[in-house]
Amino acid sequence: MAADDPADASPDRSGQPAAVPSLPFALLLAGAGRLVQDEVNRRLEARGHSLRLMGALGHLAHEPGLSYSELGRRAGVTAQSMQATVLRLEQAGAVARTSPAGRGRTAHLQVTEEGRRMLEDMRHTLAGVEEPLLDGLSAAERAALGTALPRLLGNLGRLRRAGPDTDTSTDADTGTGTGPAGGGSVRARRQRT
Repeated sequence: MAADDPADASPDRSGQPAAVPSLPFALLLAGAGRLVQDEVNRRLEARGHSLRLMGALGHLAHEPGLSYSELGRRAGVTAQSMQATVLRLEQAGAVARTSPAGRGRTAHLQVTEEGRRMLEDMRHTLAGVEEPLLDGLSAAERAALGTALPRLLGNLGRLRRAGPDTDTSTDADTGTGTGPAGGGSVRARRQRT
C-alpha cells in the first residue's frame, strides 16, 4: 500500500483512526472502494460466486425478462461477456431462458428458485463484509453514509454521462456550476470565447 493509502491511517491514542485531512474525497473513496471490492470478491469467490454473477442475478430478480444486451449495459460489459456470465448462471440452475434460443433472438431471462437462494446467499455474504466495515460508527454516522453514498453515486453517474471534456467545477464567485448546466464542456466554452 502507498504511504497515503487511507487504510494505513494509524489509530490515535483514543483508538480511533487518525484523520487524514490532506487526502481528497475522491482518493479516499477510490481506495475504500477498491479495498471493499477486493474483500467482497474474496468472500464471494470462496462461496463460488462473483460480483458479476450477483449483479446479473440482482438485475434479473428486480426486472425479470432483461436481455443479454440490457444486462451488459447495466454491468458495463459487452453482451457477449454477459452471455458467458448468464451461461454460468444457467448451468448453476440460477437462471432460466423464457424465450427460444437462437442466433439474433433476444433471450428473456428469469431468476429461478435456485437463483433466489444464490442471491440470498450472496447478500448474506455481503452483510458479513458490511458489519465489520461499519464497526465503531454511530447510528448517526451510518445514517449519514446511507444518505451521502447514494448521492455521491448519482453525482458520479452524471459526471460519467457528461464525458471527459466536461468541467464540473463550481465558480467560486457565483457558486454556479461551470459544467454542463453552467456552460457546457470545456471544449464548447473555448469555442465560444
